[in-house]
Amino acid sequence: MSGSRPVGTVMEAAMRFGGGRTLVEGGLLLATFGGLLAGLVATAAGRPAVAAACWAAGTVVALVPSVGWVVVALRRGRAGVDLLAVLSLVGTLVVGEYLAGALIAVMVATGRTLEGAAERRASKDLRALLEHAPRSARRRVGDVLETVALDAVRPGDLLVVGPGEVVPVDGRVADVAAALDESVLTGESRLVERAVGEAVRSGVVNAGAAFGLRAEATADDSTYAGIVRLAQEAGADTAPVVRLADRYAAWFLPLSLAVAGAAWLVSGSAVRAVAVLVVATPCPLLLAAPVAIVSGLSRASRRGVVVRSGGALENLGRARTLMLDKTGTLTAGRPVVVEVAAAPAWRPDDVLAVAASADQLSPHVLARAVLAAARRRGLPLSMPVDVTERPGRGVSAHVDGRAVEVGKRPGPAPEEGWARTALGRAVLDGTAVSWVTVDGQVVGAVLLRDPLRRDAPRTLRRLRAAGFRRLVLLTGDRAEPAREIGTVLGLDEVRAGQSPADKVAAVRAERERDVTVMVGDGVNDAPALAAATVGVAMGARGASASSEAADVVLTVDRLDHLADAMEIARRARRIAVQSAAVGMGLSLVAMAFAAAGLLPPAAGALLQEGIDVAVILNALRALRPGRDETPPLTPRTEELLHRFSAEHDTLSAVLPLLRDAASRLAIGPSGDALDAVRRAHTALVEDILPHERAEETELYPALAAPLGGPEATATMSRTHAEIERLTARLGVHLALAGDAPLPEDRVEDVLATLYGLDTILRLHFAQEEESYFTLAAPGTSRSTRTGDADLRRPAHRRYRP
Repeated sequence: MSGSRPVGTVMEAAMRFGGGRTLVEGGLLLATFGGLLAGLVATAAGRPAVAAACWAAGTVVALVPSVGWVVVALRRGRAGVDLLAVLSLVGTLVVGEYLAGALIAVMVATGRTLEGAAERRASKDLRALLEHAPRSARRRVGDVLETVALDAVRPGDLLVVGPGEVVPVDGRVADVAAALDESVLTGESRLVERAVGEAVRSGVVNAGAAFGLRAEATADDSTYAGIVRLAQEAGADTAPVVRLADRYAAWFLPLSLAVAGAAWLVSGSAVRAVAVLVVATPCPLLLAAPVAIVSGLSRASRRGVVVRSGGALENLGRARTLMLDKTGTLTAGRPVVVEVAAAPAWRPDDVLAVAASADQLSPHVLARAVLAAARRRGLPLSMPVDVTERPGRGVSAHVDGRAVEVGKRPGPAPEEGWARTALGRAVLDGTAVSWVTVDGQVVGAVLLRDPLRRDAPRTLRRLRAAGFRRLVLLTGDRAEPAREIGTVLGLDEVRAGQSPADKVAAVRAERERDVTVMVGDGVNDAPALAAATVGVAMGARGASASSEAADVVLTVDRLDHLADAMEIARRARRIAVQSAAVGMGLSLVAMAFAAAGLLPPAAGALLQEGIDVAVILNALRALRPGRDETPPLTPRTEELLHRFSAEHDTLSAVLPLLRDAASRLAIGPSGDALDAVRRAHTALVEDILPHERAEETELYPALAAPLGGPEATATMSRTHAEIERLTARLGVHLALAGDAPLPEDRVEDVLATLYGLDTILRLHFAQEEESYFTLAAPGTSRSTRTGDADLRRPAHRRYRP
């Protein structure tokens, strides 16, 4: 692909340069320390001239690169802390204070080495973008199919895109409908169908059968090449990080020079001026700030957060605007079944079992979600035969001798009341609908949605508390589901339908106003991550391109680790500032003594060493947890959280029974409706209530200590009481009805009870998952794997007759 070679060449050169810089820093530290040590040995041996030569040599070794650093800084319009170091080194050589010079040289080399370790960042070559791009295309001329280089494709060429292949250039579908995975460009996991004549962008993946593509652009002018260029331009446009040390040096440098000049002018002694410069050498800035930042990087890595540079950690600690992608960042990134609607003669579990049986051989993302839901409920499945995959439409097969179709309806949606209700819920909830047809009759609908991450609300609250003032959602998805997520999470702005170029423009606009963090997980997010002040990639499942473009990579698929990283960054930066400020304060006091002639250069250098030790020890506090960090959970509490979280997954099969019973009862108080209400009540009594009582007696007491007392779970306990009250109320209605249909005068109250239970349980589950279950580390605890038989038994088998 055009443009890929220059990008790779530039980045490879940058990586080689980074390796060379490491060698220079290591050699500088070794040479200066060796010169100091050799001089001390010579002094002990009674050879002062040799000692002076060794110290002078160490001083010169540090002076040469320091002059280079100063020149580079001055060319960029900055006079940083290195200028004071150069003046001190030159001054000690001029006045013959070689020991002081050697000590300063060691401090300069140590500071540079630490800073290099903190700021050395991985290359942003976006290798995954380039690896994803095709290198050739299959062009059809008459009946001849030939493979040609991508650069040879011209507008008007007829190309053939096979299953699983990447669309090489922008064009239009030429012969049969195409089923495409556009997640590379939009971030959305849902497959889309493009009919004949519809436009297709390069970079998307053919998820169905082979189709013809009429090229409308060359590779250079196609969408995917534009993404690569956007990422390259965004990375180059990112302003260089100004070191924390340089920001403080803006006032410390002229003050130090003024004091040194005044001391020389008043006393007439150049040695006194050099003494001032020696104690003014900002070693607290050269050492303490990098130590604190490196300590913060170390702590972040323990939490599964890779921060690629000290500058990124500094910027993360002072960020005020957070921009987030939706799919895979705020949502799970893969659809799940949220509800199964069934025709009057069918039960939801039966509909799901038939659909999952037909979907067993399909690679479609929705088919996998249907199959996972059936397996989670423990439904018996049959092996399908005569399976046919229709791209963009679904699956048709024979299951147990019946013709089954799962997917889109070829015509209008069914007109039955239950079907209209299901379609209405899908529109309101922003879910996809997969219709299930048996022997030509629509028997149900499976509603699927990419769910919100459990840890998203809690994490965003923590991020606001940590200092973010503005939270913005950027997504390529439709406006309706994006706005719903924005409302649930309390975001300040929602921008839907965003292309990669739109995202880059939005990030750049926000970056002009404040320090901006962008979070994403797909290849389409890579340019926006590179454009932000700090790019954060969900690297555990995200595309490697976004990881390469990011300054921060979350190696664990948990959004709350971003909040951990933010808190660690703020604390590390706070300690770095504190260490630098205290160190500079002590240096100012020493400068006053040196200006008065009470502190010679060598003694000043030794005093400066003492100050360095003090501020470095303070900076190392960044390695320890802060007081505001969440206390660790006991193994027993972790096991309980995993156990009850697993129960929530199982009990999710119970909640649709309440909605189904209410829907049937709303049509009329028939015997079928009463049976549905009884099934829902049985599930409540046998599954939900035991779960809630176990939480009350086991989980909540265990959470009292880490959450700061029993009041933290008091509102949840009140909800448990309300669930039990409404369940009992429903039981009274059923007992009074007996085997007869519900009287008309009780239908309204039963409906209110069912809807109330459905709403309370859904909200209660969401609150517990958000507030409690996200406290546990990811993984499966021993109790979840080997729990009692009742928990292992699927919920539906405990309440189905």
